Amino acid sequence: MSILIKNALLNGSRSDILIRANRIDRIDNNLTKDADEIIQADGMAILPSFANAHTHAAMTLMRGYADDMVLQEWLENYIWPLEAKLTQKDVYWGSKLACLEMIKSGTTLFNDMYWHFHGTARAAEEMGMRAFISGVLIDQFDKEKSDEMIKQNKQLFNESKEYSDRIIFSLGPHAIYTVSEKSLSWVAEFARENELLVHLHVSETKDEVDQCLENHNMRPVEYLDKIGILGPNLLSIHSIWLNNNEIRLLKENDVKLIHTPISNMKLGSGIFPIEKMLDRNLTVGIGTDGCSSNNNLDMLEEIKFASMLHKIHFRDTTIMSAEDTYKLATYNTKKLFNLNMGEIKEGYLADLILLDLNNESMIPNYNLISNIVYSAGKDCVDTTICDGKILMRNGKVEGEEEIKQKAREAAEDLIKR
Repeated sequence: MSILIKNALLNGSRSDILIRANRIDRIDNNLTKDADEIIQADGMAILPSFANAHTHAAMTLMRGYADDMVLQEWLENYIWPLEAKLTQKDVYWGSKLACLEMIKSGTTLFNDMYWHFHGTARAAEEMGMRAFISGVLIDQFDKEKSDEMIKQNKQLFNESKEYSDRIIFSLGPHAIYTVSEKSLSWVAEFARENELLVHLHVSETKDEVDQCLENHNMRPVEYLDKIGILGPNLLSIHSIWLNNNEIRLLKENDVKLIHTPISNMKLGSGIFPIEKMLDRNLTVGIGTDGCSSNNNLDMLEEIKFASMLHKIHFRDTTIMSAEDTYKLATYNTKKLFNLNMGEIKEGYLADLILLDLNNESMIPNYNLISNIVYSAGKDCVDTTICDGKILMRNGKVEGEEEIKQKAREAAEDLIKR
């Protein structure tokens, strides 16, 4: 399969981009029309697609279900009891809805942590997306539960190989307040042996830090360092309540940080110390979190909030410029996930979007990146391509009406249960 994109705006000038199989094969002017499909991209900009670096995809079914609550009350009294009723079918349709929402807003890769692994994996596979999908570990410090979850994750790791190489297994221990040291130590070892990413909530709230100090006489990152889980394969989600020593440990171990500004604001968790991370050249990505704590999966909205939050927090208009913020959701994908993507370059994976420059929010176009970060909405995304395949054209995704209806039915049935 080959796709020729003609006359798209790339780095300020018009270019043709030839995609062969799943890679960007050639970028030039006036390429011949020798391709299976030709996209006339006059009036459009070509850009790398977004990577949503932290999701709980199937929580689309819980959008608006329990808002405006303290994190622990929200989790323990509402979310966890509802999640106990989830079936794989629920997760499948919830994840399909999530994939639809992400495709329509220009995201082709998501990093997910949720129950019923195969429900999410099947949804992402069928929708054509690229996904790192975690086998979840929550043992609540019960040895038998720990043994059970370790066995389950080993099995899921083997079963994950039945999917295409777009579906990548990772390990998802939830947090230090829900996962035992035994399980966390196993995660560290198994991930190293099998070259897996580890997806872990870290220091999301002050209560988490206080509890760790009480239980271990050390802060969360120091505790994780003691266990041996810190490393370049760890994606540390939220990472708000950190001191300078913890940031030093993260840097020394090349840990990757994931910023989730809207979820953290909505849950009142605190503000990610972005300036300290970037000053130390730590790799930072951006994620939306799940739809029960955001409440959407729109990375265009997320990057705008990421920039605005820190400007008001520091009362400094120069911090988190449009260019800096945009790179966190695109360029940094290569370092976060060890994949050749995040830029429009020959040899890179063909994960990209076409943005409609004739959309009212993109006029005038003094600075494309500023327009993307501060002005663009998901209706600006005309075309989404992942792994060299067109997932959306002219703002439409095949089968989207069925997905919306089935997800609506699944949500209604879940609440009844």
